[in-house]
Amino acid sequence: MLALAGLGAFHGVNPAMGWLFAVGLGLQHKSRAKVLWALVPITLGHAASIAAVVAAVAILRDWLDIAYLRWAAAAMLIAFGLYRLRGRHRPRSTGMQVGFRDLALWSFLMATGHGAGLMLLPVLLHMPAGPAHAGHVGTMAPEVAVAAVAVHTAAMLAVTGAIAVAVYEWIGLAFLRRGWINLDPLWTIALLAAGLALLVPAIL
Repeated sequence: MLALAGLGAFHGVNPAMGWLFAVGLGLQHKSRAKVLWALVPITLGHAASIAAVVAAVAILRDWLDIAYLRWAAAAMLIAFGLYRLRGRHRPRSTGMQVGFRDLALWSFLMATGHGAGLMLLPVLLHMPAGPAHAGHVGTMAPEVAVAAVAVHTAAMLAVTGAIAVAVYEWIGLAFLRRGWINLDPLWTIALLAAGLALLVPAIL
């Protein structure tokens, strides 16, 4: 669970995961309450994206051989990392007049498009499960799956909220005009590293 919390904190640091959008809304409306309001749909959208991956792993690990599942997960992570390494990914301009549902959908698509859930695969494949059989790792207990999503999302929300409030209240966006914090290279490296973390033990 500590690894899931760490990944949640890492996702929260990334401006593309939501804190920059929350600050932008707050500054537009000149309201800290708007910053805090934005965190709710942003968190729900991110949690939905993560939950989809957790649910898929919880189901597949009882039906597929663990070796095949690890190979498939490693291939997806490395392929996605290489795709992001090859392409140029910059934040797209987005209208700031958004509702709760629009912001939640944006957060879901952003987390999914960045492969946020895929980064959890090395951890999820080693989570506690039911009795193993025939090379499988067993079904992930529902309470374990829920706890995984909850711990990751709580860490992401804590970091996202802290950064958003700090930037809105004290730092301001002036520093972004002096130099944009581009976390895309680090994000891509993290995707590739997660894939290799699954691939290397499978080869050895």
